[in-house]
Amino acid sequence: MTGPDGTPSGGLRVVLAEDSGILRDGLVALLARRGHEVTAVPDGESLEREVLHLASESSLPDVVVADIRMPPTFTDEGLRTVVALREQFPELPVLLFSQYVETRYAGVLLQGDARGVGYLLKDRVVDVGEFAQALGRVARGETVLDPEVVSQLMGAADRDVGRGRLSGREREVLGLVAQGRSNAGIAEQLFLSQGAVEKNVAAIFQKLDLPYDAADNRRVLAVLRYLGN
Repeated sequence: MTGPDGTPSGGLRVVLAEDSGILRDGLVALLARRGHEVTAVPDGESLEREVLHLASESSLPDVVVADIRMPPTFTDEGLRTVVALREQFPELPVLLFSQYVETRYAGVLLQGDARGVGYLLKDRVVDVGEFAQALGRVARGETVLDPEVVSQLMGAADRDVGRGRLSGREREVLGLVAQGRSNAGIAEQLFLSQGAVEKNVAAIFQKLDLPYDAADNRRVLAVLRYLGN
């Protein structure tokens, strides 16, 4: 059984790292009202300790939500902590929720298997249901990226001329793939037929040298290859 946002009806076990006390308490209250069990911490060190403690009890959280800039230096502590946790626990779903796009470590986070990774910008999430839905998708192993994050990551990737083989339309389609859109959703967004979208996706796979392998999620691999990971 799942709830309206696609998460298990019994709720998710969430570890939230946010240094702003007001925002932290607000997110805890919002998620708790939706049936989720939330443990909140104020910085990266506390986040790492909490997740390692849960891991020692064989009880990893269903998803980690973390800000990027937290004490003590307010630069990238949260993101570096999340990257380190994913290195130890590749199956741990993580959702970055920040005001900033940090392309360097975001690229590292997306290396290898990007399933169960999300990156949303605080000032672009205006609906609680949207945030809860994204949380549920990440917990289920999907990749959820804000369009602005995709735009900046792809802007950095465009410096590699090897990825210049993609047409403008193919980059547009790939950007929507990176946001987790289905072919039907992409067709609706770009006012294309599903057949046209399928042809663009097939061309992307071919130009990025992604051989067919039913065991791999080629949509995720396409985004990673484009971003240079």
